Amino acid sequence: MGKVHLEIEGISFSYGAEPILDQVSFTVPTGQLLGIIGPNGSGKSTLLRNISRTLKPHLGRVLLENRDITSMGSLEIARQMAVVPQENSYDFPFTVEEIVMMGRTPHLGRFQQEGPRDRKIVEEALTITNCAHLAHKAVTELSGGERQRVTIARALAQEPKILLLDEPTAHLDINHQTEILNIVRRLNRDLGLTVIMVLHDLNLASEYCDQLLLLKGGRIFKMGPPQEVITRESIAAVYGSRVLIRRHPLHGRPQITILSRNTAAAQRKREIRVHVVGGGGMAAALMGELVYAGYQVTAGVLNIGDSDWEQAKALGIPTVEAPPFSPLTEEAHAKNLRLIEQAQWVILAPIPFGEGNMKNLEALQVAAARGQRVIVIDGIPIHRRDYTGGRAFGEYQRLLAMGVAKVKEEAEIHQLLEEEVPPQ
Repeated sequence: MGKVHLEIEGISFSYGAEPILDQVSFTVPTGQLLGIIGPNGSGKSTLLRNISRTLKPHLGRVLLENRDITSMGSLEIARQMAVVPQENSYDFPFTVEEIVMMGRTPHLGRFQQEGPRDRKIVEEALTITNCAHLAHKAVTELSGGERQRVTIARALAQEPKILLLDEPTAHLDINHQTEILNIVRRLNRDLGLTVIMVLHDLNLASEYCDQLLLLKGGRIFKMGPPQEVITRESIAAVYGSRVLIRRHPLHGRPQITILSRNTAAAQRKREIRVHVVGGGGMAAALMGELVYAGYQVTAGVLNIGDSDWEQAKALGIPTVEAPPFSPLTEEAHAKNLRLIEQAQWVILAPIPFGEGNMKNLEALQVAAARGQRVIVIDGIPIHRRDYTGGRAFGEYQRLLAMGVAKVKEEAEIHQLLEEEVPPQ
C-alpha cells in the first residue's frame, strides 16, 4: 500500500448562519488509525464530509499529497479515498458480489467491463471482510452487520489508501460492533490503510484507535493517544459528565464508566462533602457509591498502592496518602485533619488497625469532639481488626462513646447522608 499524506488546514464550515467547524487543523500520517469523537453537534460527521469532499469548506482546505482536493476529479479522489457512510440503504436486490464490484468503478474506463484483476480484487475484499459466503445473496436480505461488512468490502475494492468511516458501529449490537472494528483494525495493520473514523462510543474509540481527535463546538479540544485524550478533565469539559476512568485489564487503554447524571438531586448532593477513612480495600466500594450518588468525596490517610488508594485515584478523589508499611507522619495526619474539618460527614470503614494507622482513629476523635457528624461502620468486630495488642480496641471504644453514629452495613449510610441533602 503506497504512502499518502493527508493534511487539514484551517477548515471552517457552516450550515447557513450556523457555524459547525471553526479553524480545524491537523495532519494524519500514513497508516494511522484516527478516531474522531465528541458530543452530538460537535461537528464530527461534518468534518469527515469535508475531508471526503462531500462538503466544501468555507475556509481552509484539505490537502491530499499536497494537493487541494477541490482541484482533483471525483474518480481521482475515489482511487485515493473510500467512504463508508453511516447509513447504508440498498433499495435494489443486487447481489453482494455486484455491490462490491461497484467499488471498482473508479478504476474502469467509461465503457470498460471488469476483468480478471477486478474480479480478483473483489474476491479478496469479500474474503477480508468475511463476506465470501454471502457473494450470491441479495443485499436486501442481509442483517445490519452483514450490510456494513459489504459496504466496507465495496470501499476496499476501490483500492484506497485512506478509508473514511462515519460511525461504522451505529445501530449494531455489541457482537457486530466488535466484528466491524476488528475488520477495520486488520485493514489498518495488515494492509497499511490510513483510517479515519467517527465513533460515538468512547470505550470503543479508546480500544481501537491509535490517536483520538476530540471536538467541542466545532473546534479541536484535544488530540493525541487515548490515554491523553480520555481523561476525567476532558470528558467533564466536553461532555459535562462525571466519569470513572480505569485501565482496561487486557490492553491497558482507558475505559469510561459514567458516574452520575446531572440531575437536580445529584446537584444538591454536590454541596455535601464526605470524608472517608479507609484502607486495606475496605472503603473502595463505598467511595465508588458515594461518588456515583453525587457527593463530594475526600479520603485519607491511604497507603500508596493499597486498593483503596487505587480506587480513590481512579475516581479523582482528593486523597491524603502515605508510603506503604510506614507509620503515618505528623504531616499526613495534619493534612487528614484539614480534609476532615471541611467535611459535613466523616465515615470510618471497617479497616484493620496496626501501629502505623492509629492516627486515623485519633483524627476521628478530634472530629467527634468538635461536634462533626461521624459514622462508624461496625460490621466486623473491632477485636478481629486490632493488631495493636488492644490499643486500637480501647481508642475505638472511646470513639464510640463520643456519640458517633454506628451502622452495620454501608446501605444504612445513605439514609443518614440524605438528612444533609438540601431540599429542592
